[in-house]
Amino acid sequence: MAGSVSAAILAGGQSSRMGSIKALVRVGGRTIIERIVERVQPLAEELILVTNTPEVYAWLGLPMFGDLIPGKGPLGGLYSALSSVHGDHTLAVSCDQPFLNADLLRYLIGLREGYDVVVPLAPDGYPQSMHAVYGKGCLGPIRARLDADRLKMIGFFDEVRVRQVPMDEIAPIDPERLSFVNVNTPGDLAEAERIAGRVG
Repeated sequence: MAGSVSAAILAGGQSSRMGSIKALVRVGGRTIIERIVERVQPLAEELILVTNTPEVYAWLGLPMFGDLIPGKGPLGGLYSALSSVHGDHTLAVSCDQPFLNADLLRYLIGLREGYDVVVPLAPDGYPQSMHAVYGKGCLGPIRARLDADRLKMIGFFDEVRVRQVPMDEIAPIDPERLSFVNVNTPGDLAEAERIAGRVG
């Protein structure tokens, strides 16, 4: 059995390039965080939010957890997520991806048995680590890297069992790879609005 699945939205970061909180920016008339919750919540037995500003997100009514080890960036957020959920595996996504594809996420979750990480690859072959599935077996290797202040998100991948999902597997499900659109800047937001006008 592949075991139970949780989901975590990582809502850390300073949003410095956007000038406002990325997760609360509206795309297609709804906040990005609402769009993410809508896509992710049906796929997991629990959904949590990792944030150090819970007052900002209280209106969502989700369980919220702060960083267990502050100041360690996205890797620290992932560690906090995996430490806080009940599931054997956790779908972890960042809070700035307005076009998540539920079918692709379901596909990634379905590959989890026998792996500690299931991660899609960008066209250039780089792992999309903030759009991936992680098992509890990652906790030890991540903690060791946090303690050593080695904070590269994929730095621990060599120590765990990783299933990479290349472009040819992703394309039939998400041919335009809209899942991986990030909104980090006002320019990104303008592009996201154009996409939303086309796909919703």
